[in-house]
Amino acid sequence: MQLIKPDINLDFVGKRKFAALFSVVLLAVGFLSLIMHGGPNYGIDFSGGTLVQVKFDQMTTAGDIKSALAGLELGGVVVQRFGDEGNEFLIRAQNTSTELKSLSLAISNVLEKSYGEGQVEVRRAEMVGPQVGKDLREKGLMAILYALVGILIYVTWRFEFRFAVGAIVALAHDVFITLGVFSLFGKEIDLPIIAAFLAIIGYSLNDTIIVYDRIRENMGKHGKDGFAAVVNRSINETLSRTILTSGTTLLVVLALFSLGGGVIHNFAFALLVGILIGTYSSIFVASTILVFWDNYRSVKKAAT
Repeated sequence: MQLIKPDINLDFVGKRKFAALFSVVLLAVGFLSLIMHGGPNYGIDFSGGTLVQVKFDQMTTAGDIKSALAGLELGGVVVQRFGDEGNEFLIRAQNTSTELKSLSLAISNVLEKSYGEGQVEVRRAEMVGPQVGKDLREKGLMAILYALVGILIYVTWRFEFRFAVGAIVALAHDVFITLGVFSLFGKEIDLPIIAAFLAIIGYSLNDTIIVYDRIRENMGKHGKDGFAAVVNRSINETLSRTILTSGTTLLVVLALFSLGGGVIHNFAFALLVGILIGTYSSIFVASTILVFWDNYRSVKKAAT
């Protein structure tokens, strides 16, 4: 199935400077947001603390819940609406010194005093110590770093070093932009989001390798046209496949995002952003970096 005519010749490479500017703006906005928020908004997995998920039989607000909990020594408390029904909330507390069962019971008792007996259901309670959170955070970051180093070695072995650099820059670009979007929307970074980042890396790399394969093939067939023309031809020839793959994957992730419920909402959101930005980067970042690299090498060679 082909959505795009095989002989189409859109000038993607000619727009590489605009694309580079667009990427820089996205990255700058993300970094600015991270600086303004004091870094990523780590979830309980990474920051430590206690998380209690409660459901009310009546409609209420996060402010009222926080006021009801004011008498408990929970440290800092954050209350967030959770799920689609509007009466379910996540209570996140810094306190990790009390037994989880006791703390959960204390929260339930205090809320029942305010809302009435049987009006509150504790659906989940989790506790993570600060040291465990720190260890998990470091291991999560190392997992992403190891994945990128492994990809650098693999792409260098399969293609050339410049191809590997292009792929790594594009993958880091995707992860940082997704992280920036999470910061802009105030969403938490927890273990499932690290898994989503690794999935984004895998998805984006697959797209990039398809284009790289076609570039290598066309370098032998159309090398005399110049490297930029070969890259542009390769992107056009794989465009139909890129749109079909990204489009169908996006439909699945959209269904997860819309219908999957609160538990996987952030995970699906990360994949949604990652697929969009990963498709863009395989066309406008990974491949065009090769053109920038080739132009730089030609200028340097001419100067010597």
